[in-house]
Amino acid sequence: MNTYNPLIHRYRPLKTNYSDNPVLVVDTQARHSDLLDAAHQRICAASDLLETLYCLCFKQADVKDIPNIINALYLLTQDGCELLEVAKQQLTHRT
Repeated sequence: MNTYNPLIHRYRPLKTNYSDNPVLVVDTQARHSDLLDAAHQRICAASDLLETLYCLCFKQADVKDIPNIINALYLLTQDGCELLEVAKQQLTHRT
């Protein structure tokens, strides 16, 4: 796995960008608490969606909805993980 050095590049493109010109980035110099809050928000949203799906009967769902649900869960969890990664690297570079 490639190690990303936040001290070299301030804005880290999210892996979930679809184009070669990323429009969504993480500010690697953002406050640690802001990074954790943003990660928490996305991971909780994904968890809430999973909990809702767990309680639903899939017999009532349309097959075309499954890729949409998976895409939403992927975006939320991937972005949350990347935010956590930057927050973790901030701690590593402070010591």
